Amino acid sequence: MNVLKHKDPLHGVTLEAMLTHLVAKYGWDDMARHIRINCFAKDPSIKSSLKFLRRTPWARQKVEELYLQGL
Repeated sequence: MNVLKHKDPLHGVTLEAMLTHLVAKYGWDDMARHIRINCFAKDPSIKSSLKFLRRTPWARQKVEELYLQGL
């Protein structure tokens, strides 16, 4: 059986799944130290962070990079 594998390690991983994984691994305080954005430092939540990250490509890229470092 030949199973196709994508070369992109982020294929099929939602932003919400990445963020949930990172928060479980690092916690909000460490996330705010790794990626300096207010939505991680001040009154953080998955919902507010997702809203910001979906509108801010550079911040989303930083989250993706941190996620990939931990794989």
